[in-house]
Amino acid sequence: MTPSEPSAAESNRIKVWYRFVPREGWLPHDTEGLWATRLSGDTARVENVPFLQYGVAEGEIVRFVTHTDGVHWAKERVEASGNCTIRVLPVPSGPLGRSAQAVHERLSPFGLGGEVFSEEFPLVAVTVPADADLGGIKALLVRGQEDGWWHFEVGCVTDAWRDA
Repeated sequence: MTPSEPSAAESNRIKVWYRFVPREGWLPHDTEGLWATRLSGDTARVENVPFLQYGVAEGEIVRFVTHTDGVHWAKERVEASGNCTIRVLPVPSGPLGRSAQAVHERLSPFGLGGEVFSEEFPLVAVTVPADADLGGIKALLVRGQEDGWWHFEVGCVTDAWRDA
């Protein structure tokens, strides 16, 4: 392999796009592209956490259709990962201010990382693994919202999350 040739993993990396109706008072986007690893001609495993799309989590296998322009559009989830997607937005006037880092610090005892949308909009999107302390995470999220640290939403849930 020469330095200019992509590795097999890189050549299988694609972006799968989702289309949705933007929410009022939220980000004005109507699409979101998620990085994925192509598994077959029409399936891929999602490799990052969604900021906007509901019903999908990192690690899930999705079916897509490739349009003539080369864009891969998601059609359906083929296999659930067992992971959950949560999104946390710090309250600017709250004790954490606009600090995505402070959100990360509060979630770190559970081993949760996450991605930040932008400095201007410090929304933290987090993948909660199936084997995480779901009850403890839910309790922290609720307490943080009650204490004015953040607002949160769950973008993708499992039965285990609901039952925790």
